[in-house]
Amino acid sequence: MPPIRPWRPALRLGLLVLGLGLTTGCVPTHPQASWRLFPLPRQQPHDGLAVVSQPDGYGLHIFLTTDTSQAGVCRPRWTPDAARLFNGNGSAPFSSGTASREEFFTAMARGPVRTALRQELEALCHARAPQRQFVWTEPPRSATDLKPALISLLEEPHLLSHPNAVKRAEKQLLGEPLDPADLRDEPRQEEP
Repeated sequence: MPPIRPWRPALRLGLLVLGLGLTTGCVPTHPQASWRLFPLPRQQPHDGLAVVSQPDGYGLHIFLTTDTSQAGVCRPRWTPDAARLFNGNGSAPFSSGTASREEFFTAMARGPVRTALRQELEALCHARAPQRQFVWTEPPRSATDLKPALISLLEEPHLLSHPNAVKRAEKQLLGEPLDPADLRDEPRQEEP
């Protein structure tokens, strides 16, 4: 009978555990994303946030802007078309191009991202409109949450030129003769 060596059963058990771990996926095949967040200004402090969502330093550069259309209030204006972040783990991060909206919505689903956005947007509102109250609005988390921004100045009828006035100006610039129809429906000029 051969002598029993105490280390052999332990070796067999260790190899069995290692083999099971490799076959069941207990060892990650790639490193997890860090979801690092840091301010990355575009034109002024607090107007951009870097979100490193991939382990190789790629991610989103979210452009931050404010809405002051309501009197006394400053709130976020959400733009779901973030730029692609490069070198987010390096010393000189930069952005170029556009990231997918799905990646933007994935980032918006994370609480720490929304917290960082709130802090940066509140600081941006205080810098741009210190006399206004900051009001937080949640970012869109899906395409159905997106609402087009209404720009009231472009929708005011009194700010638009009359079509006949535009046509008359075009004809005058081209040196074409004016028709009587071009002069109709012209808004009257009130004399002071």
